[in-house]
Amino acid sequence: MALLKKEHYVVGVLSVLFSVVCSGYACGEGIDTRTRVTKGTLEYGLLGGFWKGNNIFDNAPSSNRRAIYILPQIGQVLTDEIGSGVVAGNVELLLEPMAAHYYEPFSASAFGGSLVLKYNFLSFGRWMPFWDGGAGMLWTDLAPRIPEQSTQFNFILQTGPGVSFFVSDQWAITAGFRFHHISNSGIGNRNIGLNAWLFNLGVSFFSP
Repeated sequence: MALLKKEHYVVGVLSVLFSVVCSGYACGEGIDTRTRVTKGTLEYGLLGGFWKGNNIFDNAPSSNRRAIYILPQIGQVLTDEIGSGVVAGNVELLLEPMAAHYYEPFSASAFGGSLVLKYNFLSFGRWMPFWDGGAGMLWTDLAPRIPEQSTQFNFILQTGPGVSFFVSDQWAITAGFRFHHISNSGIGNRNIGLNAWLFNLGVSFFSP
């Protein structure tokens, strides 16, 4: 029941945010990310994520791990437009703190953050596909209670595609999908690693 309440709370918060954002939809006619997301543009985001363990590297215990993630973001576009055609875009750097509640195989928490590089594809009008990847650190009390990890301090590697859809000149709905890896990089006596898929959904605000 406690888990359901937490999930309902996350869904409720995102629903309120989406209602506010979508109220500006009518103001978004004619948006072109090529002229909207340019060098120096700042992005502020808030994503909610569902993290599900997988067994793609034969580390079987990870497959029954599940968690809810909260991922605030702050970033800045670093480059002018590069490339041409459908691959035309720019590079953005984001700082992404994270907090997580694991509910399988038992209740646990995690806190940390990553630096994320993102390539924004700018040839699709108000749709902005992207690919991001990042590295960071976290603390979690999953360890040493799980067989995969023996240390509470760990490192994060993650990468995957996503898309932002601009509903107004400054607001966008953002969704993404990442491969997510947690490892202590051999500083402990157990380091099978935790591999997972991280599905995220939220809102982003672009300024100026």
